[in-house]
Amino acid sequence: MSHTPGVRQAQKLKTRQALLDAALGLLEEQSLSSLGLREVTRAAGVAPTAFYRHFHSTADLGVALVEEALGSLRPMIRPTVSPDEDSDERIARAVELTERHVSAHPAHVRFVARERHGGVQPVREAIREQLAAFAEEVTAELTKDPVSAGWSDADLRMLAGLYVDQMLITASMFLEVLEAPEEERRRAADTATRRMRLISVGRRHWLD
Repeated sequence: MSHTPGVRQAQKLKTRQALLDAALGLLEEQSLSSLGLREVTRAAGVAPTAFYRHFHSTADLGVALVEEALGSLRPMIRPTVSPDEDSDERIARAVELTERHVSAHPAHVRFVARERHGGVQPVREAIREQLAAFAEEVTAELTKDPVSAGWSDADLRMLAGLYVDQMLITASMFLEVLEAPEEERRRAADTATRRMRLISVGRRHWLD
């Protein structure tokens, strides 16, 4: 008996996710440039030919991992710059959200941190495009804030880039202390908070 289209689609999505999860697990120990197609399919428990029903190459799979990894980071960017809350409250919430995200998705964070400057060009470009999209979203939020009155578009984009870069740095900091004692993790959070506050202070006095 043939499967209905809905069942086939669900199975296809399940296989695709299995390939992504298998690759992410393998990438804990190696870079994407050294990852083999057969390694991935063996870890996912599917035939090598099944790979090409979902991805053109391991680079294409890497781009999908970038979208999966950075897509889940996007909700954490806007609270950092939204004018709806006090600056210190925004910063504290952003740092807390970042720490929780790293704890929940360490493999994704490691993958992006490694491949941002790695040897697979389509993946580097995908990361750069995602971060540029984040910066555009942050720029749009900054324009709503009265603190940004009088800022040029170039300066707003520069500030947005600083916020996005600092969020990535913060994620990397938490990744380094993931298994560390509580005191060390608190020091990392304090450092991240102070750096974000420094950006906010500079923002308030930029046009002075």
